Amino acid sequence: MAVHLPLGMTLALSSIHQQISSSRKLFAEEDANIVPISSPLTPLMGDPMKTGKKDALSKPLRVQAIKKDIRQSPKKVNLVAKLVRGMRVEDALLQLQVTVKRAAKTVYQVIHSARANAAHNHGLDPDRLLVDEAFVGKGVYLKRVSYHAKGRSGIMVRPKCRLTVVVRETTPEEEAKIAKLRVSNFKKLTRRERQLFPHQLIETTPRWGRKREATAPV
Repeated sequence: MAVHLPLGMTLALSSIHQQISSSRKLFAEEDANIVPISSPLTPLMGDPMKTGKKDALSKPLRVQAIKKDIRQSPKKVNLVAKLVRGMRVEDALLQLQVTVKRAAKTVYQVIHSARANAAHNHGLDPDRLLVDEAFVGKGVYLKRVSYHAKGRSGIMVRPKCRLTVVVRETTPEEEAKIAKLRVSNFKKLTRRERQLFPHQLIETTPRWGRKREATAPV
């Protein structure tokens, strides 16, 4: 004689027969004493070694400084920027102090600002900085009226530009190469040039806008 059971009781009996539990508290009852394992993909909080590595990786390798609205031609400013491109910051500042160009003062200020940004804002070593990039972009050109003879007129252009300087720290390989070049360049000097090498060859105070000294009349 066949006995017909309700649908819910039939599903419960079939799950028991297949050794499947239909309880919603299965993991709460059986796995209450099991400690969950943390995923290896998530870092542990408060680990000093890993936080130190994270800070080292987050340190920027290149720092820049930008000056806009420079009232000078981009071609003339680029001549001075090209001179110090690839040099050490200390050598570039010394070179700009003795460069007789109007744009030398502007490039000096931007390189000095980039070195300050790298040292104070990002904690880089100012003695190991290198001028990685120094490029000039075109700014807004102002057009004015230029008056000529016989009632004629033309257009006078007043150029402007912007200067961007990017500095970074030198690698140990680059420092060794620079030291080797200094030794080789010093060996190439003659004996007379070596005697005059440390004595007032480079001025320590920049003089912008120099004028020729008036010569006494003969």
